[in-house]
Amino acid sequence: MDLTQVTEGRTTILVPAQNPDVHFPPGTAPVFYNPRMALNRDTTVLLVKQVSPVSYLDAMAASGIRGCRVGYETGTAVTLNDRDSLAVDLINRNVSSLNLSCTVTCRDANSLMSDEKFGFVDLDPFGTPAPFTDAAIRSCGKYLGVTATDTAPLCGAHLKAGIRRYMARPLNTDYHTEVGLRILLAFVARHAAIYDKGIIPLFCYTHEHFVRLHLELKSSASAADKSIARLGYIHQCPKCPYRMEETKFFPSTLTCPVCGTGLTPTGPIWTGSLHQPGILNGMIRESSSFMAGDPKSLEKLLELCKNEPEYSFSYDYHQLAKYYRVSPGPLDLLINRLRERGYTAGRVHYSGYGLKSDAPLEDIRSCITAR
Repeated sequence: MDLTQVTEGRTTILVPAQNPDVHFPPGTAPVFYNPRMALNRDTTVLLVKQVSPVSYLDAMAASGIRGCRVGYETGTAVTLNDRDSLAVDLINRNVSSLNLSCTVTCRDANSLMSDEKFGFVDLDPFGTPAPFTDAAIRSCGKYLGVTATDTAPLCGAHLKAGIRRYMARPLNTDYHTEVGLRILLAFVARHAAIYDKGIIPLFCYTHEHFVRLHLELKSSASAADKSIARLGYIHQCPKCPYRMEETKFFPSTLTCPVCGTGLTPTGPIWTGSLHQPGILNGMIRESSSFMAGDPKSLEKLLELCKNEPEYSFSYDYHQLAKYYRVSPGPLDLLINRLRERGYTAGRVHYSGYGLKSDAPLEDIRSCITAR
């Protein structure tokens, strides 16, 4: 196996050489490493620095980059696991070169998580985390990290697959990215509630081809009930831009107040906050001296998440302008007009054209078409 050295953050490891001439170079290597996921790992390292778990499991470690970064850059006691013996050989080599004192195991992830407990359990599979979520919830003492890269099922492009995997109805809308994020949150919340555990989102976001959750789990029936109470639906009009949020375990049958068409429910979704302000502010402070793998993306993401209004849906500004047959001006101008009318308004972290606001659709239209 030909190896090459990579440095991400403050951590240097060896990874298998990849073929750069194909559409997806990481898929050509015998052990997986994706440099495009550096931001995902940056946010995890920053968050671990905030919460200081007693132990950390990288359940599907592959090259070991995530677990190595957590161990080397935070000093947390780390276990790196992979069921592939070739990956484990590489992990051991990287652990040794970093002089890390950690545990390396070669086991099926579900089997390991069913047998042992960890302060922070991290799932970063290739594709869906659904088959591993139950065991991860049972294994984690307090914190859970989840990555999903199957965004087509989560966001509604592959409707039947989304229903099968997450027991939810996604919807391929202009805010489908947020739908996928909130469907995954609701999925984890429902599984946690089975074990009388509630979830508290610490820092959750979506970026390019993945969804990432960082959660705290609270063990009590009341915490589980509180999480379930945050489940709900987005009702989208199939004919006009109207949409609304409903916090309710089963969706109501509703009609669009603008055009009279029956609304389409999507969910269940998580209707609560995506972040804890104290955690996010701490990550922002830490980031000023943090050596990131993707510093520009990290700075932009943290700032946008801090200022993003806490609503479960957004509007695509260009789509609205097209619907109202006007040429869109600067998005910031629209945001300022809405704020001047007393509404909350702001950008979203997952789209340069996304708008979140509590303004009624008619007032948004008025601000867009004003001259």
